Amino acid sequence: MSTRTQAAWRTVLTREIAVKVRDKTFVISTLSTMVIIAAMIAFNAFMADRTTEHDLATSGPLAAEAVEQADAAMGDKTTVTGREVQPVEAEDLVRDEEVDAALIHDGDSWSLVADTEIESDLETAIEQAVSQVTVADNAGDHGTTVEQLNKGSALETTFLSAGEDRGLATYLLRFAFAFLFYMAALIFGMAIANSVLEEKQNRVVEILATAIPIRELLYGKVLGNCLVAFAQIGLYAAVGLLTANILDVTGEFGWALSASGWFIAFFVVGFGAQASIWAVLGSLASRSEDLQSNTTVITTVLVVAMFAGLFAQGPWLVVASYVPILSSIAMPARVLQEQAMIWEPFAALVVCLVSGWLMLRLGEKVYQRAVFQGGRALTWRQALKLED
Repeated sequence: MSTRTQAAWRTVLTREIAVKVRDKTFVISTLSTMVIIAAMIAFNAFMADRTTEHDLATSGPLAAEAVEQADAAMGDKTTVTGREVQPVEAEDLVRDEEVDAALIHDGDSWSLVADTEIESDLETAIEQAVSQVTVADNAGDHGTTVEQLNKGSALETTFLSAGEDRGLATYLLRFAFAFLFYMAALIFGMAIANSVLEEKQNRVVEILATAIPIRELLYGKVLGNCLVAFAQIGLYAAVGLLTANILDVTGEFGWALSASGWFIAFFVVGFGAQASIWAVLGSLASRSEDLQSNTTVITTVLVVAMFAGLFAQGPWLVVASYVPILSSIAMPARVLQEQAMIWEPFAALVVCLVSGWLMLRLGEKVYQRAVFQGGRALTWRQALKLED
């Protein structure tokens, strides 16, 4: 490659980046997304650290003891307190919304009184506490203890795979991977296609072609938008990590770092693999309406990739993790769920790299033929039949 050619694609690359970072809409949307990411992490941290308080009115010989049992069962983030009152007064306190509920024990039966509703976890804790104190009281009346009654009833649970339940966290991370890839691919892909279409409509490409080899125009355009996309995702990741570090919640997600690293790797390769296709779609169109119909297929592929990353399981997820573009979400999802062997992400990455190179070579041929055909829309087959 000559020095002049090298300078050509670098010039195009620099121009694409400069145009993007000066676009007010792009800058505002990027800053807004960064604020949203930081706010979501801060909100989740706040909700995780927040202590919930339940105030109950109690009446009867065992009601206060049941409330104490419920408080112990609810954990550190939730407290249950009781105030001893008369049964009629208890109902008035509930009706006036001064307490969340009233627990009444008349010696023979129990009653939990609420106004219109009661939180299910509080109700469950009260039910279990009532059962425990009632059994203990009955056992004492019969000259025995709860421990003697429960002797031999203990159940030991054994987990074949050590680790805590991360089902919700895993799903949320899969959603984040899928959503980020889909949005970045769609936004920057359409930006590439629209840029090519605009240059074709204005016949700027014909002027540029007199000074720049047409393939270098494609390379610079694709690489420029890829770099901006990677930088944007990097900014989002940096804001997320910085916010998580400031709020001291990074330890809770240490187990996901490996999958996040693979997501970044597959994002880079997966987006690069399809970037040239977006440029070709722009060159095949002659107006914006053509572009909307041209991009239907690749948009559908991105939607399929997003849903595969979110919901695919078992063999379907395994297959998707080796299909280029789909693998950008599916393979990190398998790594996140610890379902992939150590060599599989490397193999899938190689498959995506090879397919990306082939798409770039094919896209180059179509782009060089179609970008000068103003005034009419072309199909891939028609463009390939044209001479350079």
